[in-house]
Amino acid sequence: MTKSGVSRETLDRLSHYADLLVKWQARINLVGPDTLPDLWRRHFLDSAQLFRLIPPEARRLADLGSGAGFPGLVLAVMGAPDVHLVESDSRKCAFLREAARVTGTGVTIHNQRIEKVAPLAADVVTARALAPLGQLLGWAEPHLAGGGRCLFLKGRGVEDELTATAKEWNIALDRSPSETDPAGQVLQLREVCRGRS
Repeated sequence: MTKSGVSRETLDRLSHYADLLVKWQARINLVGPDTLPDLWRRHFLDSAQLFRLIPPEARRLADLGSGAGFPGLVLAVMGAPDVHLVESDSRKCAFLREAARVTGTGVTIHNQRIEKVAPLAADVVTARALAPLGQLLGWAEPHLAGGGRCLFLKGRGVEDELTATAKEWNIALDRSPSETDPAGQVLQLREVCRGRS
């Protein structure tokens, strides 16, 4: 995690989180088993790279399909404000509650399907390994505050997803290479609205 520039205290909290994940992984499938040997790079650093993209004026972050807390809980541990984790799997929500407790991190956990959650008016909406871009935008749009942005971690196939999305959505897009995945990209999307101009 050295590239993320986090404090020793934050690193310790993330270490407790990682230990807990490995322990719970034996009981429920939180991450792909083949990613465990490279847990820090594949999950923690991958999530942490979004932190610098959160605008300083942001007041709320919504993480869709939080799963084991990537990227939402990692960002909350790092200091993102008023983080809401949306996850429909109750076992994963139990893990998120315990990970938040162990790391001393205040988050709001919504144990519901994304489309059932009341609009969150979030300044930032995040998601990772959840759904194709067009579907993600459909879920994210109701939860975005005016002027809000989406931060999505995407892997292979992002070009095809962007092409398909352009048929249905208007977006202002910035993107950068992932720091952890040679085939990955970080998408920053603003001015999200359905329908072509």
